[in-house]
Amino acid sequence: MDKAPLVVVGDALLDLDLDGRAERLAPDAPVPVVDDPTERPRPGGAALAATLAAVLDRREVTLVTALARDEPGATLRRLLELAGVAVVDLGLAGPTAEKIRVRADGRSLLRLDRGSRPGGVGPLGDAGRRAIAGATAVLVADYGRGVAAEPGVRAALAERHARVPLVWDPHPKGPDPIPGARLATPNRTEAARFAAQVAGDDLAAVTARARVLAGRWRAAGVAVTLGPSGALLVQDDGAPLVVPAGAAPGGDPCGAGDRFASAAAGLLADGALPSEAVAGAVAAATAFVAANGAAAVGRQLGPPAGSGEGAAPAPAGATAIERAEALVERARAGGGTVVATGGCFDLLHAGHVATLRAARALGACLVVCLNSDDSVRRLKGQGRPLVPEADRVAVLEALDCVDVVVPFAERTPEAVLARLRPDVFAKGGDYTLAGIPEAAVLATWGGQAVILPYLEGRSTTKLMEEVARRDSR
Repeated sequence: MDKAPLVVVGDALLDLDLDGRAERLAPDAPVPVVDDPTERPRPGGAALAATLAAVLDRREVTLVTALARDEPGATLRRLLELAGVAVVDLGLAGPTAEKIRVRADGRSLLRLDRGSRPGGVGPLGDAGRRAIAGATAVLVADYGRGVAAEPGVRAALAERHARVPLVWDPHPKGPDPIPGARLATPNRTEAARFAAQVAGDDLAAVTARARVLAGRWRAAGVAVTLGPSGALLVQDDGAPLVVPAGAAPGGDPCGAGDRFASAAAGLLADGALPSEAVAGAVAAATAFVAANGAAAVGRQLGPPAGSGEGAAPAPAGATAIERAEALVERARAGGGTVVATGGCFDLLHAGHVATLRAARALGACLVVCLNSDDSVRRLKGQGRPLVPEADRVAVLEALDCVDVVVPFAERTPEAVLARLRPDVFAKGGDYTLAGIPEAAVLATWGGQAVILPYLEGRSTTKLMEEVARRDSR
């Protein structure tokens, strides 16, 4: 089933990471010296939420926002264009807000904010009214800079929300959500500020705050995100639903809230119940953090178009290998590591998913080289694959950790790898380096084959044996 399109409404920011090395202290102060930082711009605020829905969920996305006529605003426009996000611009009378992180070895040392004072937001015009009126779902990603408070925007949202899901990600400096939102998604700290009359910080206090906010905002549901602990959902007077998050060791949590909100809005647009949307959004946010968060998305997009670097996305109708080439070129232009893996992925199971997530965490993008049906038959016998190639591609590409799938007809994917020349080729831990035939071709351009941890006892063969054993009873 095709995914429903999404309209995102809110304040667009420009995020900039300055990534370098810190190997010494400054002679005049006990502060690290960051050598040779690389600038990586990426969409922030509502622009990040829209980008995540477009790039990771592969949705058609329209962003209703206000952009300034300055250089950071032009960069933001190009990044959104590169992500495939359609923009309705209300106009911003003031500078583009920028959040700048100075980082070394994957760790943030300092954050600088520019354009802290919001400028005036222009009125909602006909294009914005049409976008909201035609929406199948709306996400309001409010960053307190005026878009969600604009009277025309609020009137259009009030008119549409009764017919389609409305998810509101609130900000302490922004207005209250439109009454009747399907889901409001404050984080734990925001909920404490919105409902300061409730004391404590345990789950009982979080639940009480969520109930206060659901009543105040007349929201059908309030999901309080709890960082690495997942999320808590309150609906009506029933018991709260707590959805725990999986482990994401060493990940970058920047942008996790936007990933949660964009995933929840998309799932509601596709017909999920709020409880299903929250569970799916927790899983999506966890995978996002494990894959190095918003920084990885910035590397995937690469430098903005017009900067003299980077590459445009593959055109509509491009083949799988052409889409992979465009992805690899964008990742490399942004200084990212290209990761590939390969296999049959017949009857996708937990071991496959764990390996794919671990592989994606190694770099800026993950290409899955998939054995075609004929290739699987040659490797596994005439009874395989159980799942045809088109379905295996669809299932794999539905995973957040997989960027593109390239089928191949040979026994091993050396030809695909030679064309894409990834930096890393990863296989599950039931292999040894000596047993990975692709290692030799990787070495010809300086690539590295690696083995990832493997979940014991998970395999398609064992699943088939278990089904046969039960059928024979």
